[in-house]
Amino acid sequence: MAGTIRAGIGGWTFEPWRGVFYPKGLRQADELAYAAERLTAIEVNGTYYSSQKPESFAKWAASAPDGFVFSLKASRFCTNRRVLAEAGPSIEKFLSQGLTELGDKLGPILWQFMATKKFDPDDFAAFLKLLPAGHDGLSLRHVVEVRHQSFVDPAFVALCREHGVAICLAHHAEFPQIADVTSSFVYARLMCGADEVETCYPPAEIDGWAERLKTFAAGGAPADLAYAAPDAPAPEADRDVFAFFISSGKVRAPAGAMALISSASR
Repeated sequence: MAGTIRAGIGGWTFEPWRGVFYPKGLRQADELAYAAERLTAIEVNGTYYSSQKPESFAKWAASAPDGFVFSLKASRFCTNRRVLAEAGPSIEKFLSQGLTELGDKLGPILWQFMATKKFDPDDFAAFLKLLPAGHDGLSLRHVVEVRHQSFVDPAFVALCREHGVAICLAHHAEFPQIADVTSSFVYARLMCGADEVETCYPPAEIDGWAERLKTFAAGGAPADLAYAAPDAPAPEADRDVFAFFISSGKVRAPAGAMALISSASR
């Protein structure tokens, strides 16, 4: 047995996808449904910049099939601040905008920090304490994406593990890679793609990531990734896994996600 592996892209509205991923002539209003039939998750970036209406979340949920999930990037006002311990009101505002209309299609909430944000153990602990396990009767899953080298610290891993918050596994040329498992799921952002490659990542790399994700899903830890606390591995347990093709190679990101879904199913 193993957890479920889902793969997807960032958002669904992107003009260069029209005629490349979306068929020519497809109505823009039908693009989400088209993407949701071919992928298994989407990371919503718009929630980082502005609040949404409850009706929007409900509409997204209705456009996607059973089993599909939307990961939401939390508001920048929660994370782009000097003192994280003071983020409580912003976190409550973000969670209260109607996202529970997604129901069981609500995936992890991504709390993304700027590359200049350094690891302050006490302040980060205060922030993690502000992240609730649920809202309006719906369970919440949280993942933090940190981009400063100071987070490559066993203390950071222990802190996230204590709170059951996942650490984003970043595949990026500059951001630190922290593959330590600290929650009941794994969340990867694959950010080294290229528009010149038909599947965003070369096929061999797609297969390599599929094998890593299957290892995570089965409770293991891939040997070829970087860990901040290699001497303190997580207990073996089945885990759901989420992987998103983001940033570089965006034009080919949908093809990359579909190729990863196919490879991971073999």
